[in-house]
Amino acid sequence: MGIQSNCYFSCVVSKLKSLGPGLLYAGAAIGVSHLVQSTKAGAQYGYILIIAIVLAHLFKYPFFILGPRYAERAEESLVSGYAKIGKWAVILLLILSLSTMFTVQAAVTLVTSGLIQNMGVSLHPALVSLGLLSICFVIVRIGNFSILDNLMKVIMIVLSISTFAAFLLSFGMEREIIPTAKTVFTLTNKNDITFLLAFVGWMPAPLDLAIWHSIWTLSSGMKKSKGDFDFKVGFYGTAILGVCFLVLGANTMYGTGTVLEASSNGFAAQLINAFTTCLGGWSYGLISIAAFTTMFSTTLTCFDAMPRVMEHISKELNLGEGFKSNLLWQISLFLGTMLILTYAVSSMSQMVNFATIMSFITAPALAMLSYQLVSQSPYQLWSKGEKRLAVGGIVFLLLFSIIYLIHFF
Repeated sequence: MGIQSNCYFSCVVSKLKSLGPGLLYAGAAIGVSHLVQSTKAGAQYGYILIIAIVLAHLFKYPFFILGPRYAERAEESLVSGYAKIGKWAVILLLILSLSTMFTVQAAVTLVTSGLIQNMGVSLHPALVSLGLLSICFVIVRIGNFSILDNLMKVIMIVLSISTFAAFLLSFGMEREIIPTAKTVFTLTNKNDITFLLAFVGWMPAPLDLAIWHSIWTLSSGMKKSKGDFDFKVGFYGTAILGVCFLVLGANTMYGTGTVLEASSNGFAAQLINAFTTCLGGWSYGLISIAAFTTMFSTTLTCFDAMPRVMEHISKELNLGEGFKSNLLWQISLFLGTMLILTYAVSSMSQMVNFATIMSFITAPALAMLSYQLVSQSPYQLWSKGEKRLAVGGIVFLLLFSIIYLIHFF
């Protein structure tokens, strides 16, 4: 019995050590969607939007698992898979990527800069962001996948333990409830719909992440048959932590009349306070570092992934040697992000909402491309159940996009 237990433990440890792209997925996903949007969802609406977390994970699951699965079986990225549908599919992907990559990077960088400011750095957010992006640029140029892989294993463990502890301790917390401050979510309210789309748009992540994951899987040299396990650890982990952050926001701020800050450093202070209220003042430094490293991991993985995607797209469209350079796209992303953060942002809340809603609006197109790829692929990429779930996901994404556009116009 002891030998069997040791063997089982060794197998589990071996699998955990092999994790790579799944943790990069988690590192990219657990960021704005969790620290900001999930906490806000709980603080503004209580527990009700846990339903949104469940539905978002359920309906996005087939599209996210397609990334590592396709990379393993076809031994190429999803970009190459879309190219088999037709050149038009890659052109569409180019348009979708260009429409979201700069705002996505700007949003995650701005939130990260707010956490740094909350730790006592009294510089303008644009200057802090410049420093962050410069560090990201150096890391991806020097280490690429290996550095990201090693960082993620430490960051995810620290964040998971501290978040779960705060989640458990938040129950039974004493707080002064103001009945009139309790907001009831309704699908007929334009502001509620806008928040819901922003919330679901990046919960657990934008659909683009499936493409990133396929490229990371190829870059990691991952052996066959480990992809699903690697993915599922990251995927289910993001779901659990999403609920933890929402509950933490609800248990510490919902119904108290707390006005959520629009600035990045202001909200960072509220987020850290939610943790320290549960864990105690001693945890301030630990939580500040854990929150910062989590957001930095998101900033870093986004900066690593999006230029890779653009490089793959450029190669499939044969745009010329200059456009096929990963360095060119890294520089473009760096400069484009800094332009947005310097001249086009009035608040963190505005930036996050714009980026997340853009991701939601473009999601149905990416989902339909993935469905068509699976339908004509010679590989068995989805089970029958996953294919039905994908159809439900497309309907879900289209329906809420239409509802938003009706409200918007």
